[in-house]
Amino acid sequence: MVFPTCFDALSARLLERAGFNCTLMSGFGVAATRYGLPDVGLVTFTDMVDQLRNICAAAPHLCVIADGDTGYGNAMNVRRTTLEYARAGAAAIMLEDQLSPKRCGHMAGAREVVPRAEAVAKIRAAVDVRSERDILIMARTDARGGQGFEEALRRCQLFEEAGADIIFMEAPETADELRAFAAGVRKAAFCNIAPKTPVLDRAALVAMGFKFICYNTVLPAAVHAMQEALVAVRDDDPASAPPQTEFHSITQIVGIGEYNELQQRYGTA
Repeated sequence: MVFPTCFDALSARLLERAGFNCTLMSGFGVAATRYGLPDVGLVTFTDMVDQLRNICAAAPHLCVIADGDTGYGNAMNVRRTTLEYARAGAAAIMLEDQLSPKRCGHMAGAREVVPRAEAVAKIRAAVDVRSERDILIMARTDARGGQGFEEALRRCQLFEEAGADIIFMEAPETADELRAFAAGVRKAAFCNIAPKTPVLDRAALVAMGFKFICYNTVLPAAVHAMQEALVAVRDDDPASAPPQTEFHSITQIVGIGEYNELQQRYGTA
């Protein structure tokens, strides 16, 4: 499974129209686009569920892996978070072992993580919900930066033993570490292509055994294009503006065709 992240209803719909059948709802992207805030634990559980619901409604054919952060509390909170994410339409939930308040795994510095037992208990709580609702569990560890590769790998293996479906080690630092991680777990290994991840081509990652490869490309591209467009307007220099999608195309993307068909069906003016 190869796909970019999404962060709102429009980006999810564009992914679906581009032919992708899976995405990761990025907590970094939600914090940035919904509130203009850094991904440092300021976005709440209710914020994320609301954004997830909008994404799933806008792109109903996408399998959405939804960022569940730390689960927003202890194992009981994780249980409720997983349940509500499933109700909102997530195909899977990503849960991490950071100490709250969490920080994006690719910001400078190491991440603090909770003790192993607490981290595993949270995954077990999520796995229990899976028996009641149609949702997969992706377990993530951020232990690599602060406690080393061996501790991170051990946590991945413990999450696997606890029943997680997808295993994710955030920010391995070398190609050898990526290879050892993918080989060190039996369940589906997830690779996040982000600033701290070694730059490898897709074929190499597939050969290592990764089953999910995720690219964080849409938000940086959108920010760059918006900055260029704003500078062009500010400087009265339309020639320097980036290419723009036609208005008619945007209305089609957001569903004006379907709306007009329904309008005619119901005879509303």
